[in-house]
Amino acid sequence: QVELVESGGGSAQAGGSLRLSCEASGYGACTYNLAWYRQAPGKEREFVAVIYNEGGTNYADSVKGRFTISQDTRSHTSYLQMDSLKPEDTAMYYCKAAARSRLCIDYWGKGTQVTISS
Repeated sequence: QVELVESGGGSAQAGGSLRLSCEASGYGACTYNLAWYRQAPGKEREFVAVIYNEGGTNYADSVKGRFTISQDTRSHTSYLQMDSLKPEDTAMYYCKAAARSRLCIDYWGKGTQVTISS
């Protein structure tokens, strides 16, 4: 069973920065790509960024150029550096371990709150 623990959320002013971390454990025989999603009140959960096991990345258009995803493959930890934050970035941020094999399943963390004030 994979466990994901997010940290680093909090409050910041518009234009500021926050860095989120997602520490994954319990991979077993499966491998995963690590991704970040977010969900604002009254809205659906949306994709933010993903980093693939081999290091490639992909971002939502709304965060491209402002957010940077990275990882430490040895510790199975993903980081989301968020710069030039906007009030519309306010949301609960979730880490997802996306299974690379159909024989494995995806896992989600419990989330960390990010609140950006104008």
